[in-house]
Amino acid sequence: MQRSIEYKITKEYEAQSILDFLRSKGFSRHLLTSMKADKDAILLNGAHTFARTLLKAGDCLSVRILETESSEKIVPVKMDLKIIYEDEDLLVINKPADTPVHPSQGNYENTLANGIAYYFHTKGEPFVYRCINRLDRDTTGALILAKNALSAALLSQQMQSRQILRTYLAIAEGITPQKGTISAPIARKKDSSIEREVNFAHGEPAVTHFERLAVKDGRSLLELHLETGRTHQIRIHMKHLGFPLPGDYLYNPVYDRIRRQPLHSYQLQFTHPMSKKPLLFTAAVPEDFVKAF
Repeated sequence: MQRSIEYKITKEYEAQSILDFLRSKGFSRHLLTSMKADKDAILLNGAHTFARTLLKAGDCLSVRILETESSEKIVPVKMDLKIIYEDEDLLVINKPADTPVHPSQGNYENTLANGIAYYFHTKGEPFVYRCINRLDRDTTGALILAKNALSAALLSQQMQSRQILRTYLAIAEGITPQKGTISAPIARKKDSSIEREVNFAHGEPAVTHFERLAVKDGRSLLELHLETGRTHQIRIHMKHLGFPLPGDYLYNPVYDRIRRQPLHSYQLQFTHPMSKKPLLFTAAVPEDFVKAF
């Protein structure tokens, strides 16, 4: 897979070295080092150049990110992918339930990574799997994949600085308050590699904002926004508040309405890593979620 980028140098960057300019655009040391193997990775006004060369206003800097190898140990497996958006830099998927995001022990060929590997295999393109916002196995909805190392670095920076706004929908047992904020640290539960719990002594900070959208048959439909992204955060916080999600095999195994936790990544709002244009994507709500409410 190849991504070519052209930068028109303005007065703002005059007298800056190519190396410093690329670092200011999000190129990491690791990415710049990997590009050394490609003699045409960096061209200045169409000619080969050196990283320490100083730029002038009006220069044209051409950069090529070239990847020829796919992610190791990800077996391509045919899967019905629901692609919301795709361009040269990113892919937004509506992830189904019962689908781990990446391979792990016992899950080698049934993950989203396998389906993505197959998608690019059929196109004859190598693809390194880079997932930006991870979702639990049974959580559905919008998920971002970066298609090259630069977009991955820039999107990860947005994620770390909380510039990717994530809106979730969930069904909770009981009638919740109209709106609220849950600030309760989360830690791994003792003697468990999977379960988490609210732990004010040893947990990491976790903040969830919620608003009740509707009530039906003793359950609440919620809109939630995350300030942090701890493992199982929404599931743990709603249980801590006294309104667990039904169908949650770990924290509330009540299956009278749905066979998995009704949690859906409904919207993602962020800035395109390259064009800097604002983006907003909405993932259709799955049928089992709709029927559960």
